[in-house]
Amino acid sequence: MTAAVTSHPLDSDAARIRSGTAGLPEETDVLVIGLGITGAGVALDAASRGQRVVAVDAFDLAFGTSRWSSKLVHGGLRYLARLQLGVAHESAVERGILMERTAPHLTHAMPMLLPLMSSVKHTQAALAATGFVAGDMLRRGAHTSRETLPRPRRISRTEALALAPTLRRAGLRGGLLSWDGQLEDDARLVTCIARTAVAHGADVRNHARVVSATGSGAVLRDERTGAETTIRAKKVINATGVWAASIVDVDLKPSRGTHLVLRASTLPGLTTAVTAPIPGSTNRFALVLPQPDGTLYVGLTDEEVEGEIPDVPEPSEAEIGFLLDVVAAAFDRPLHRSDVIGAYAGLRPLLRSDGSTSDLSREHAVLVSETGVITIVGGKLTTYRQMAEDAVDATGLADGRCRTRELPLLGAADRGRLAALEEPARLVRRFGTEAALVLQNARTVTGLADDELLAPIADTVPVTLAELVFGVTHEGAVDVDDLLDRRTRVGLVPADRELAVPAAERALQLAAIHMTSQM
Repeated sequence: MTAAVTSHPLDSDAARIRSGTAGLPEETDVLVIGLGITGAGVALDAASRGQRVVAVDAFDLAFGTSRWSSKLVHGGLRYLARLQLGVAHESAVERGILMERTAPHLTHAMPMLLPLMSSVKHTQAALAATGFVAGDMLRRGAHTSRETLPRPRRISRTEALALAPTLRRAGLRGGLLSWDGQLEDDARLVTCIARTAVAHGADVRNHARVVSATGSGAVLRDERTGAETTIRAKKVINATGVWAASIVDVDLKPSRGTHLVLRASTLPGLTTAVTAPIPGSTNRFALVLPQPDGTLYVGLTDEEVEGEIPDVPEPSEAEIGFLLDVVAAAFDRPLHRSDVIGAYAGLRPLLRSDGSTSDLSREHAVLVSETGVITIVGGKLTTYRQMAEDAVDATGLADGRCRTRELPLLGAADRGRLAALEEPARLVRRFGTEAALVLQNARTVTGLADDELLAPIADTVPVTLAELVFGVTHEGAVDVDDLLDRRTRVGLVPADRELAVPAAERALQLAAIHMTSQM
């Protein structure tokens, strides 16, 4: 049976992320640099063990790699195929923890279909089927319920077409159906973890840049005012991912993964992810991933990155064309460049070793610099919690054992309780049991009626004014970019982003008026 999720008696309304450096303490136990998935996880782990924590980011929550993923909670099948058994098992365990204990409200099971087309030979199909069985063994070894993730199975041609009506019919002889975890939104997970850390006592700040750092503290600059301040810390943890070398000397070999964004109407009726084999490879695939907002994500490339690391990586036209060609081979409808309404790229913080980036292990490492800065690098989104645990263990400060294996994030509840909530489905998917708080907060701040607060802000944008207001009042958003590119993912589609700007500006204005009236 699925493990029960017990809500913790925290004041979630008081869990508010702040911006800049004003009011920061002069000293802390743990200073965390970087507020991607790993840094947020470190802040929560340390705070939940009773440590005083300050966590900062030069830009914003989930500004870097953590918002550019496939939005999947992987079970480690890909790593099993490469005999990376430790990473595979760790991924399966952490997937189960997220889906059944800490974040059921932000995760759900995603069916994944491998169509057995004429290009997939019988020997390849047999090999894939064996891999899926091995993946199910990982699930069982991680003690994840079959109710959460059903067993893989072979399905008929008729069933395959029912799940994906636009599949290429010529030569289709059926499919292999497996299951993995999908996130509502990767940046939303980061934000939820960061607010949970605040609820446990952490001081979490965006737009606060580390100018310099040692193992005993750092100089911070408020990116909004330019003011600089110094903070002392017993331990400093560098969780800046591919930018780790800007803090300490570490040898990384980043790789770029690119995704495309399509309208769901491009491949109508798709109710499953579709896995398309990449020609010339036995264990690499392109994925078509339906999203709850009426879009499809298509990914994923693996390109080596040399030179300076950009703040926001850009997909190349070659990668876009490659993904379109691979995926188009699985469908009857041709895919064109004009079908691409958005594209994004993320950089994986891989540890340098011999071989191509596609062959590098996703194991993580905890490193200590000459000045005592602890750096956590490598790994992947799914295993963030274990990475955070290892980093906090390395400080030697936390006497108590790690609590995050069983600690529900804000809004978490078992799936039965989530299903019984009467708030709007979108708010429940994105905030869980906090959906009522989000709506009540918007009522208080704006004085508007529910119809206006819950209406989609544009025809193609299901985001609501209520969640934008909450992004400002509770989640540290200070400008349009914070709201549209991280708190929501409207920015993935430039045309939609343009439509959403007035609503974001209105949310910022309404929140500012309310805060002024409270002074």
